[in-house]
Amino acid sequence: MKYDGLQDLEVKIRALIVDPNSGSPVLVLKDINSEEMVPIWVGACEANAIASAIENISSPRPMTHDLLKNLVNQVNLIVKRVVITELKENTYFSTIEMVSISDEMVYLDARPSDAIALALRCASPIYVRREILSSSAKAFSDADSDEDELSLNKTGDDWPELLDDNNEGLPM
Repeated sequence: MKYDGLQDLEVKIRALIVDPNSGSPVLVLKDINSEEMVPIWVGACEANAIASAIENISSPRPMTHDLLKNLVNQVNLIVKRVVITELKENTYFSTIEMVSISDEMVYLDARPSDAIALALRCASPIYVRREILSSSAKAFSDADSDEDELSLNKTGDDWPELLDDNNEGLPM
């Protein structure tokens, strides 16, 4: 699937937290040019893969996303960017956009958590379609205003080392 990129906004990882209601990890993406944020609930394994990439922790043997990065490199592709492309029935979809040495574009459908874990390992930018950011940001701000809902709790017990006190996003 090919995208023109005109409606894509670059985001950074703002936080990796745990939803106090469900106990599920939540990846919070923030638009680099505004205060809009998108929460994406991810699995525990995917959250750990993202956390290890953020913290630059490597395992003695390649984990799944390291293996994918090695495969991409071996077939001479470069991950140009990942894009969260769609939100359907509370499920996000994304595309990994790669380019070959002959400048041919390759598009690979992926779960956002996997695409982001790969992007972090490849130092590639992360984008979100404008309409997804706008609709998610509204829902997120509504939930964030209620203390019993998902919040960016800076004193939380879950992954506190991944929260950024400067609101600039986590290091990539």
